[in-house]
Amino acid sequence: MTSVEIVKNICKERKIPISKLEKDLGFSNGYISQLKKGVFPADRLKKIADYFGTSIEYLMTGTDTSSNKAELTAKDEREIGRDLDRIMKEIKNGDDGPLFYNGIEMDERSLILLENAIEYALRESRKENKVKYNPHKNKK
Repeated sequence: MTSVEIVKNICKERKIPISKLEKDLGFSNGYISQLKKGVFPADRLKKIADYFGTSIEYLMTGTDTSSNKAELTAKDEREIGRDLDRIMKEIKNGDDGPLFYNGIEMDERSLILLENAIEYALRESRKENKVKYNPHKNKK
């Protein structure tokens, strides 16, 4: 199930028209239906998760395992943002040449998907490390 399908299901369950969601979040009319690959950019995914009061992980996978993990602090968020910006700048800068996948240069859309994946990996590894290296500090 794609992120778009998950969002549509949540709207259906909560009886919220997709057009209202788009309007409330400042998206253009029909934006959600126009996403052919079924994946949102990271910034939009965050807005939708906040709107529904759910996790980004749930919107991406349909399951939420974050309840048993440590929460990210504002400092963690800043560090993840900084790391993500640095990584994407290095990738887009292309000093060593453009990024290729299966012999084809990655286009802008593919780079957005890669950025989403990297952000997710940074968040999850940060949470896992908090639990692993400070297990008692993060208990509720």
